[in-house]
Amino acid sequence: MLPIVPIAVVIVVFYILSSIKILSEYERGVIFRLGRLLPGGKGPGIILVFQPFDRMVRVDLRQVAFDVPPQDVITRDNVTLKVNAVVFLRVIDPNKAVNEVTNYQYQTQQFALTTLRSVLGEVELDELLAHRDNINLRLQTILDKHTAPWGVKVVNVEVKQVDLAESMMRAMAKQAEAEREKRSKIIHAEGEFAAAQRLVDAAHLLQTEPASIQLRYLQTLTEIGVEKNTTVVFPIPIDLLSGIQKLTGQK
Repeated sequence: MLPIVPIAVVIVVFYILSSIKILSEYERGVIFRLGRLLPGGKGPGIILVFQPFDRMVRVDLRQVAFDVPPQDVITRDNVTLKVNAVVFLRVIDPNKAVNEVTNYQYQTQQFALTTLRSVLGEVELDELLAHRDNINLRLQTILDKHTAPWGVKVVNVEVKQVDLAESMMRAMAKQAEAEREKRSKIIHAEGEFAAAQRLVDAAHLLQTEPASIQLRYLQTLTEIGVEKNTTVVFPIPIDLLSGIQKLTGQK
């Protein structure tokens, strides 16, 4: 009978040692004792799991990212395109993440697929390209509302890539080219208007000072004479022209 006691002690020691589990800082242990969920996630550090009465499920609390496969989407303005996204999430309540849903990552991905198609189907192409941040925030809000009962927090949703048909890309390129040509013509017209306005102002200024017209005339002759060309200039006094104009007016 005496050898039985040491053997029992050794068995108990080995059982206790085998019941010791070590969880990392980013892990929590969800324990079911006789099939019932124990409140609160255990860990990190050393915890005791008494098998076969206890069953432990390890839950990772680190942020997880997964891709949403490319989806065929028709926007509100009837443009067909392929869109994919990436979802970032993390577990907030380990007990709910294990007990409320079979596989929270898979189900979040399925919700992301349907939500991406429905949300992008309500916006136009220009809004998708210009206001992507607002669409990302809307996707995150909808997904977070679905995953909150599972103890899962959707941290962020990003629309990664928008693939357009080649014909649509050509049409957009033509539209952009037309916009640039339109701006170019407007800028050119504004320049012509400003130049004409300056000429009118200069004419009014020269009209107030008749001597300035003579000075401008002489400056023009000097500029022509500096250039090496075959142009022959015969200067005619301005006063002579004005005299002829007066005589013509009198007749």
